[in-house]
Amino acid sequence: MRSSDRRLSLCTDRREVKSFPVRLAWNGPGKRRAGDAMLPMGTYRLGMPRDSKKYGVFIPIGYPTPAQAAQGYTGEAIGIHGPHRVVRWLGRYVNTFDTTSGCVGIATDREMREIAAFIRRQHARSIAIL
Repeated sequence: MRSSDRRLSLCTDRREVKSFPVRLAWNGPGKRRAGDAMLPMGTYRLGMPRDSKKYGVFIPIGYPTPAQAAQGYTGEAIGIHGPHRVVRWLGRYVNTFDTTSGCVGIATDREMREIAAFIRRQHARSIAIL
């Protein structure tokens, strides 16, 4: 995923299969501390998609890595998620502004379910955020 492009790309054999527009963290890239509302940069393990009462579907991102934690990086509950239940009726307009506090936000439940299905089907285990 290239944060500057604001797109999440699903890839197989290093080739893009499909991409989705995303919204990012309020304070941009460069997460180092819990609560800084920034997007972590690097390569991270992906957890299995799970249901979320707040976002429909949530896919955990393994931030911080052990190396980042050793450098003092902190944070938790970073992931890829669908729209907040309160604003999901906005559809694609949800992505008009960067509104996450450190996550990668997807505009619609349909897109989020498609991403989750791809991760399960392909056994995807990592994400690179550049």
